[in-house]
Amino acid sequence: MTFSMKNIFGFLFYGLLSLSVAAQETVYPAPAYNGLLFIKNAVVHVGDGQVLDGVTIMIKGGKIEKIAKDLPIPMDDVKVFDVKGKHVYPGLILSSSVLGLVEVNAVRATADFNELGEFNPSIRSIVAYNSDSKVINTLRSNGILLAGVTPQGGLISGSSSVVQLDAWNWEDAGYKPDNGIHLNMPDLINRPNPFGDASNPPGDPLKRGMEQVDKMKAFFREAKAYAFEPAHASTNLKYEAVKGLFNKSQKLFVHADAVREMLVAVDFSKEFGMDVVIVGGSESFQIAPLLKANNIAVILSQMHSLPTATDDDVDQPYKTPAMLQQAGVLFAINDEDGQTRGRNLAFNAGTAAAYGLTKEQALQAITLNAARILGIADRTGSLEPGKDANFVVSEGDILDMRSSVITQAFIQGRLIDLTDKHKQLNERYKHKYSLK
Repeated sequence: MTFSMKNIFGFLFYGLLSLSVAAQETVYPAPAYNGLLFIKNAVVHVGDGQVLDGVTIMIKGGKIEKIAKDLPIPMDDVKVFDVKGKHVYPGLILSSSVLGLVEVNAVRATADFNELGEFNPSIRSIVAYNSDSKVINTLRSNGILLAGVTPQGGLISGSSSVVQLDAWNWEDAGYKPDNGIHLNMPDLINRPNPFGDASNPPGDPLKRGMEQVDKMKAFFREAKAYAFEPAHASTNLKYEAVKGLFNKSQKLFVHADAVREMLVAVDFSKEFGMDVVIVGGSESFQIAPLLKANNIAVILSQMHSLPTATDDDVDQPYKTPAMLQQAGVLFAINDEDGQTRGRNLAFNAGTAAAYGLTKEQALQAITLNAARILGIADRTGSLEPGKDANFVVSEGDILDMRSSVITQAFIQGRLIDLTDKHKQLNERYKHKYSLK
């Protein structure tokens, strides 16, 4: 086998790039801390709409024990952080992402987020999660401590998991493994393409989409029958993977934006009795009362974008959260921008606060609401006694990029290292050009 010079240089380039991606900073996961920890003089944003000024948080064994004013602090064998003048927030939650599954978007070898075939419910995203990804530390520096790791591709992609972002490996990272099954609603907009290509073959896309919907319904009917069988002649891994949908230990996350696609998701909820969450939901404001009536939650994937329909207001994505809030729909704000990789999560919420939400409602959309949707609200999402001590300390308003400076972050009571590649490069070039 022979190689041209072009092939050789290409091989060397990607080889060097893969080495640089694999290189790791000396940033280690924090060890467990079982002693007493106190955060005093804090302005605490609880995450449920409350703001408590000048209080002390007591943490024991990684859990929040008490939050009160004038809480006595023992003199010996405790850690105390005085955060006077700063704000304490619940750790932010990135609801749906490919974090740890994709390192460099342009390098195919660093992507492990989908499988071939239409039906892959038994694929588990958690086992592909790379806890050494450089992207993870950049999220922590922006207050994001938990993330939903989501598979993609096909009609049924597999199961997502919630991870905490300070771990040695995927086993340590798992916060709630296999919390949901992800379904990609086919395109139900009639835009025929007479020429066709791999992504849009010729023919009627609406007819093809409805045929795919029928295939998915047939799969779930068979899976439901399998789930309620007292015994099985043989094990079906695909049906086993979705059994949790029928006893509601898992949720069905339906990726859809257009109204007619979301209506099919409502039909799934009614026929199969599943807990359904819409992911995307750019047109969800049009059917907000219907979503509320059917107890369907929404994860708004990307607010900083143009509206789906050409006749919508150009700022409709910014207004949608307030419209869902007014209708009583449970929703979370997300950041799926391939360039920011989730880092703008808090600022997406800040934009929603400028278009109708209060700041505490916007905060709730990236903390407690997200926790409720992902099924982890009993452990995190708000700063309340009994929950994990997942929180960040900011010098200013975490929703405002001008004042959001994260100084400390704690995951399950562990003070984590906020070093990241961006900060290291900043220091490197400040040193080079004598800017210190």
